[in-house]
Amino acid sequence: MDGLLAETMGWLADPQAWVSLLTLTLLEVVLGIDNLIFVSILAGRLPPAQQGRARRIGLTLALVMRLALLAAISWITRLTAPVFAVAGHDVSWRDLVLIGGGLFLVYKGTQEIHARIEGEGEHDAAVPVHASFVGTIVQIGLLDIVFSLDSVITAVGMANQLSIMVTAVVIAMAVMLLASGPVSGFVNRHPTVKMLALSFLLLIGMVLIADGSGFHVPKGYIYAAIGFSIMVELLNQLAGRRRRRSLRPGPAGGTTAS
Repeated sequence: MDGLLAETMGWLADPQAWVSLLTLTLLEVVLGIDNLIFVSILAGRLPPAQQGRARRIGLTLALVMRLALLAAISWITRLTAPVFAVAGHDVSWRDLVLIGGGLFLVYKGTQEIHARIEGEGEHDAAVPVHASFVGTIVQIGLLDIVFSLDSVITAVGMANQLSIMVTAVVIAMAVMLLASGPVSGFVNRHPTVKMLALSFLLLIGMVLIADGSGFHVPKGYIYAAIGFSIMVELLNQLAGRRRRRSLRPGPAGGTTAS
């Protein structure tokens, strides 16, 4: 503890350390967005009174998981050591975790899309069936392991001081906690945004499987594709809002033009 405090006091006066902290914090926020989307979608299947609690518990679990992994950096580095080989490709425990997490993301994304498209229609008038609170927390916890592992490995690769890594992770998760309510509400209010978020989960799942199988996909390509999709959806939302305003009844019973 004294060593961590001394290390923290040392980099507080180092401008380069502050740049490293800012860069790592921004990267951790970006890496946490997919975690936040997944938490928001799963929590959205719970009764409204439990959704906020589930989001807070899920993101708190993610923070605890990241801090625990950072505290075991030597163990994290051993996770990248080959365990066995398949067709000439060395497979590590990290690869197995990424492949398992990717498969789970693809399964959950497909299941959610199926439920939204095939599960609606003839049962619209029925009483909605809510997911189990404990089951939802367990699913969030399983994916927190995958996202935390990727996040911590990134932090270890970008910073040399444990105190900088811990500070960046705590700040990033605080931002996620503050943003979880507005993001979840926006996703649940707009069906097309929710479908887009589910497609992101499928994309991220496939990237995790590819990465674990030895086919590295540059993260810049993934973020560029996600950013472009979000921009198109934002334009669609703005166009839809203008269209609804133009069709709003006017004072004389007609429609108003914007």
